[in-house]
Amino acid sequence: MSDTDTDAETDTNSDSDSRDPTSLRTPIVAVLGHVDHGKTSLLDKIRGSAVIEGEAGAITQHIGATAVPLDIVSSIAGDLVDPDDFDLPGLLFIDTPGHHSFTTLRSRGGALADIAILVVDVNDGFQPQTLEALDILRRSETPFIVAANKIDTVPGWDETEDSPINATYESQTDRVQGRLDEQLYEIIGNLSDEGFSADLYWRVQNFQRNVGVVPVSAMTGEGVPDLLAVMMGLSQRYMKEEMEIDVTGPGVGTVLEVKEEKGFGKTVDIVLYDGTIKADDKIVVGGQNDPIVTDVRALLQPRPLAEIRTESRFEKVDEVSAAAGIKVAAPELGDAMAGAPVRVVRDRDLEDVVREVEAELADIAVDTAEEGVVVKADTLGSLEAMADALEDAEVPIVRAEVGDVAPRDVSVASTADDPKQQVILGFNVDTLSEAQRRAETDDVDIFTDEVIYQLVEEYDEYVEEIEQAQQDTILENITRPARFRILPDHTFRQNDPAVVGVEVDAGTLRNNSNVVTFDGGEPERVGQIKGIQEQGEDVDEARNGDRVSVAIDGPTVGRDIEEGDRLWTEIPEKHAKILEQELTDEIPGDELEALNMYLEKQRNRDPFWGK
Repeated sequence: MSDTDTDAETDTNSDSDSRDPTSLRTPIVAVLGHVDHGKTSLLDKIRGSAVIEGEAGAITQHIGATAVPLDIVSSIAGDLVDPDDFDLPGLLFIDTPGHHSFTTLRSRGGALADIAILVVDVNDGFQPQTLEALDILRRSETPFIVAANKIDTVPGWDETEDSPINATYESQTDRVQGRLDEQLYEIIGNLSDEGFSADLYWRVQNFQRNVGVVPVSAMTGEGVPDLLAVMMGLSQRYMKEEMEIDVTGPGVGTVLEVKEEKGFGKTVDIVLYDGTIKADDKIVVGGQNDPIVTDVRALLQPRPLAEIRTESRFEKVDEVSAAAGIKVAAPELGDAMAGAPVRVVRDRDLEDVVREVEAELADIAVDTAEEGVVVKADTLGSLEAMADALEDAEVPIVRAEVGDVAPRDVSVASTADDPKQQVILGFNVDTLSEAQRRAETDDVDIFTDEVIYQLVEEYDEYVEEIEQAQQDTILENITRPARFRILPDHTFRQNDPAVVGVEVDAGTLRNNSNVVTFDGGEPERVGQIKGIQEQGEDVDEARNGDRVSVAIDGPTVGRDIEEGDRLWTEIPEKHAKILEQELTDEIPGDELEALNMYLEKQRNRDPFWGK
């Protein structure tokens, strides 16, 4: 049997035969959270429990998603979910957890997921990706529940497999309960710090205004019944109207991934959230340049109970109704984009459908400036998330596209006038070899990462390094302030040049600096430093507190200058302005003191000097 079994018996999705034209679809659930906090384990636990509770074939396998019907949810949740209380058909879990899937899955310019689970490790608490997930949920206005995971790791925990949380909590000792309470209320406090009112889910009166926190263990299943009960309850109470779809209408969905599939060529994995898609439909798919108009060749779904992430054998189906994940084989899908809209044409005007897809793509388009960095991302959703993060960081974008870093991106980045913008930021993408070679030649820096906040942090650090280097260069080429005093009995030569011993009172005395006095209130240049020696060794500069001998070209000791005189490095007005307005944080405190005293003397005669 081949990997893609195209000869398998054709199957028809039974849901579409039995439903009324207007029906309630399955709510779509996404799982987010910091790395290693247990997103995949929790998802696997829910799926595994569903398979155990249901007979073979009861759990519908989808592309990129697992549907858990209401009766199976009720079996797992026990007394917490009475099927007679619900109209919704169950829950559809997106199989790939994390920001990537969440930002990829979009519907009409918003998040496709109807509800999200934010997984937080009770031991680690909030971490950077937790905050990033919260930001994404806030921006998308997606209701969510917090799964406070790994309660079984609390020291002394006595586990009760697959138990509701209240029952297993009550069986713990007071000490264990106290430890868990402490961890849970820290998470609740963290949510409050981020602007979310939250409490343990059984204390929440209004889930529209408050976030419910559900203590769970992905390993033992404790609290999982509560989690499913809360999600069903939330969906039934607050989202029922949004779940109403025309099940016979033309399908509406979003591309999850674009894949090469043996026997079919380029295919798109889509999540269908409205209507029906049939094996003979004409569809419009968002492309990198223009919308793609094509005809469905085949609709493919995994065989029953197959694990989609490892199983590659599919069977054909005649049609699929929302909500569902399905693989679509069709010609001309090479330019299709993850996160792009999919529309079934059927009895509608083709041009109208194309315009719908164009309008949705325009909604996702990133605002660009005349100057800025180049941004590449793997999907439209993640491109938008990158743009949001960079906007918060006040980083302008000159070009933003889906796809790997290509030579043309390097060409755009290389034209930037500001070296800080000769940069490409790539989220979850590769760099083509020719682009890498050209970047090295054109002095373009490419940063890639699989975590948005880390990518932005890397760029921020890069900018800081450049700005520091620029400041260092300016400081190197600018006249630095210094006040110094000729020491008594330290005249070694009277003139041509005068050589005297001095002590630096404040600032940095540098070679080749001009020297002035302020005896009459007006600065009077007396000469130029032509050499500095410390203990017989030539040096380029002397700092606050140093005693050195200096050669001053110009004056004669006893006529133009005297032992005991206080002298100053002459600072050009332009240099004084830069020092005061841009570099005060870059120079030592004593040098700043010397600068302020110098400015005070100059402004006594001209209040606007150096401003």
